[in-house]
Amino acid sequence: MKSQIRQHLDVISENVVDLLSKEELIAKLDNSLATNTPLKLKIGFDPTSRDIHLGHVVLLRKLRKLQDLGHFVYLIIGDFTAKIGDPSGRNILRPILSDEEIRDNAASYSEQAFKILDEGKTKIIYNSIWYKQMKLASFLALLSSYTIAQILEREDFSQRLKENRPLTLLEIIYPLVQGYDSVMLEADVEFGGTDQKFNLIVGRHLQQVYGQKPQIIVTMPLLVGLDGKNKMSKSLGNYIGVTEEPKEMFGKLMSINDEVMWEYFRLLTGHDAAQAKKMHPKEAKLLLAQLIVSFFTTEAKGAAAREEFQRVFSQKEIPQDIATYKASGPNVDILEVLLSAKLVASKNEARRLITQGGISLLSAGNSSISTTVSTQTLSIPESGIILKIGKTKFLKIIL
Repeated sequence: MKSQIRQHLDVISENVVDLLSKEELIAKLDNSLATNTPLKLKIGFDPTSRDIHLGHVVLLRKLRKLQDLGHFVYLIIGDFTAKIGDPSGRNILRPILSDEEIRDNAASYSEQAFKILDEGKTKIIYNSIWYKQMKLASFLALLSSYTIAQILEREDFSQRLKENRPLTLLEIIYPLVQGYDSVMLEADVEFGGTDQKFNLIVGRHLQQVYGQKPQIIVTMPLLVGLDGKNKMSKSLGNYIGVTEEPKEMFGKLMSINDEVMWEYFRLLTGHDAAQAKKMHPKEAKLLLAQLIVSFFTTEAKGAAAREEFQRVFSQKEIPQDIATYKASGPNVDILEVLLSAKLVASKNEARRLITQGGISLLSAGNSSISTTVSTQTLSIPESGIILKIGKTKFLKIIL
């Protein structure tokens, strides 16, 4: 095998779970290098929230390495498919988003993606472009290319039917609609998480139906989220967004399980995970958090976030730059305050934090001296109060 092909193959194969197929990939690489034609690398995200998170970064880092070798990335923003909602790995229906929600969510995707990808070797395409122009006859022809029996080979679909859970026709056609993107691009290689394997195979099948050479399928491991058990997901709320503030990102990374930490090293950094395992777990996690924060911001901000975290959580001091909320009177409703300060997503979340003892009233200057808040209403003295919400959030309330 030519050394150039081996180099490209090694980059593609690193940390990969599925590669379908290696022989076809070698042939595509051979032709690409011989003709000096970049491979068309496809990846797609449905804008179901505003954030690209570290789970996406696992794939984007792989693509950036291939861009550095000369290949070209097509990032599909699924503004059309988001109207359906990807059912992969789901046992319940996804809520249907409005056009406005999808538009707002998609607006910042390119900016976030270019924190990793090379903008000069990336083309962003909204897949509504071809679906808005598609005639009904063409759409029906697309649907006829797959049987119900083939669709029900998806384990999550068949399981939902066995358990009498709802499964809509929209969800059934989702893999076909996503797969058709590959036809329109004439993609050479498509990348996705392991939960996307079925959808990627459908894209490969559709290309053959439409007379194209089938794309290579590359799946990567799913990054476990902050809960330590489920994949990092926008819908589960266990994710770390790539545009989060350094202090917030650092704190979240320090909260992951020690067992999960090594996967983060392997999939999100260029640091030798084996070398990191020789360190004390706490020191290794501090290094991990600093590396990731530095990557998305600057080395100076990564170092500052580490220093602040150690000052607050090792020395039990209160952060220097905590948010301040100005109360209109001496008695405040904690639910209203936390929601207004955007420290919780809903009043129910704030209520759960109180019930679970997750909100504390701190002594000035020292976060280790605290009183658990057990009531919804608090009295604010003239000097103000400082609250600790969860493990990493603080809020000063003044009159």
